[in-house]
Amino acid sequence: MLPKPQLLPSYSAKSVRQGGQSYFVDARGVRLPSVSTILNATKPLEAREALARWRDRLGTEVAGQVTSRASRRGTQTHKYIKHYLLGEASPCPDTVKPYWESVEPVLANIGEVRLVENAVFHYDLGYAGKVDCVASYRGVPCICDWKTADAPKGSVERLYDGPLQLAAYCGAVNHSYAEQGIKLRHALLIVAIPDQTAEVFWFEPEDLIQQWHQWQARVAEFERFRQSW
Repeated sequence: MLPKPQLLPSYSAKSVRQGGQSYFVDARGVRLPSVSTILNATKPLEAREALARWRDRLGTEVAGQVTSRASRRGTQTHKYIKHYLLGEASPCPDTVKPYWESVEPVLANIGEVRLVENAVFHYDLGYAGKVDCVASYRGVPCICDWKTADAPKGSVERLYDGPLQLAAYCGAVNHSYAEQGIKLRHALLIVAIPDQTAEVFWFEPEDLIQQWHQWQARVAEFERFRQSW
């Protein structure tokens, strides 16, 4: 268990759903679409077709079960990592243990935790999201994202929209906490896998800038879609 971290101030926010899409509403009542909503709405055709083929191969019912199981697994693992990073004692559920044992050696390199599972808003671009963690990895301040999988991803390409999520969260954190002098330029994505040490994907500033430009394009595309509804 880590000592209690020195956290940045939290933003008051609630998550709401409308028309199958998720939004975050801040303390003033400003409602912004979530990062996941924007990514899902602007998913490229080839990605949509690949997802449809996967569902056809498994069948709708089985595909739904696999998706639900992965979602529950990810939620439970995130919750336990949150307790750990906040220095809170909590028993590890049996379903989480394989993923915790995978990610624990990597978390030993995490320090200077500033934010854990908090909403952030980018009012200029018009989106919001829930950040897994802002901390330092091997001494370098960064945005952190935790994922779970049954098998290694093996490459950045197989992270799909993961890098875009990181760029979006990084931009929102820098926007939300500019007055506190926060300016993140690196990102970390960790994939926990049973029976082996988690995969670590590290993004340098040039990587994030490239993803940021792509993210801005997706936000603009989403706005065009929304205006045509």
